[in-house]
Amino acid sequence: MRVTHVALLLAAAGIFPAAAADNVAGRLARAVSVLNALTGDKNGIRPEKIASADCVAVIPGFKKGAAVIGVGYGRGFIFCRTANGWSAPGAVTLESSSLGVQVGGEQIDIVILSLDKERREKLLSERFTVGSDASAAWGNGKSAHDDPNAKILFFGRTSGIFAGFGLDGATLTIDESSNKALYGKRITNREVVQGGTDTPPAAKPLVAKLSSVTNP
Repeated sequence: MRVTHVALLLAAAGIFPAAAADNVAGRLARAVSVLNALTGDKNGIRPEKIASADCVAVIPGFKKGAAVIGVGYGRGFIFCRTANGWSAPGAVTLESSSLGVQVGGEQIDIVILSLDKERREKLLSERFTVGSDASAAWGNGKSAHDDPNAKILFFGRTSGIFAGFGLDGATLTIDESSNKALYGKRITNREVVQGGTDTPPAAKPLVAKLSSVTNP
């Protein structure tokens, strides 16, 4: 099983070279567009859902591979609530290697809502794994392991329609290189989100959009 997982991740590295080369400013701008699309559609994310979230992650252009054994990879940003509104963004990567990918070879824009503040510490750790660290469900569609009581909700769209993949085993990890590009030093997501870090200028439009959705 471990050999298979390693092989899938190696395949991801070959299939998605453009994902690794993306610049941080470009991803921040695309993340604003993702929030615009997913909160501006009646079938997307309802404002009260985001208003009830403790943390929000936005992954623009998550890329998926083969339709039978699905390898997926994307980079984005996570924010959590503070006493003064939403925090500065911590950079993350999202990876999946699961059976039963629903739409092969396409890109999905993903927003992840964490509804339980008690999960924040693990969510901001170096590695958070869906299925073992918490159960998750698609908020705008069905997955093989849909959990009506899940406190982690995924919302995804591609070409204007819902798309998804099996969530169990998907991992959210820190993107150290993007954090260094944003903040000019090595810094963890926990330090960014819970340490009162100032929001970089390039990230302010994304934080402003998130704030406008939760405080219209």
